[in-house]
Amino acid sequence: MKAFAIAVLATSLVACASTPTVKTDYDPSASFSSYKTYTWAMKPEASSPLVQQRIIDGINARLQAKGLREAPNGDIALAAHIANSQKQTLDTFYSGTGMGGWGWRGGGWGGGMAMGNATTTVHTYDVGTLVVDMFDARTKQAVWRGTASGTVPTSPDKVNAAVEAGLDKLFAAFPPGATAAR
Repeated sequence: MKAFAIAVLATSLVACASTPTVKTDYDPSASFSSYKTYTWAMKPEASSPLVQQRIIDGINARLQAKGLREAPNGDIALAAHIANSQKQTLDTFYSGTGMGGWGWRGGGWGGGMAMGNATTTVHTYDVGTLVVDMFDARTKQAVWRGTASGTVPTSPDKVNAAVEAGLDKLFAAFPPGATAAR
């Protein structure tokens, strides 16, 4: 019974450490092939300067891998921000045992006994969300938005891996309409 409880708890914790959820949206009339440069209009601010720099460096690396280069007056103005929130999950484990009754066969006298127990555990975890917006610097119109959201790990190594995974997934299909060969 104890092994079962541990297995349920382990499964619950693994479910919390999921891959980031990514959503993107873009202006279909924007000519992404004409954009060659970008500039930072607003850099994200994280609670840790190390994480903040990793996010900025990661975005720069992915945009440069897509053929864009950073410039003082870029074709795209880039704005990013980070939000954190706390979430909770409740896990309830039920255990119980019962014993059949005694009494007269087919009659009207008998009894039985059952005992049960429920244990609820509250798991609190942080969820981080990165939002990256791109604006056409000439028209000032929004052309692309990407949002990556996921559970924030507690260890620095896992935070770095989560940042990398989120950025990889966020920029996987950027620019919109690009072929896989690009």
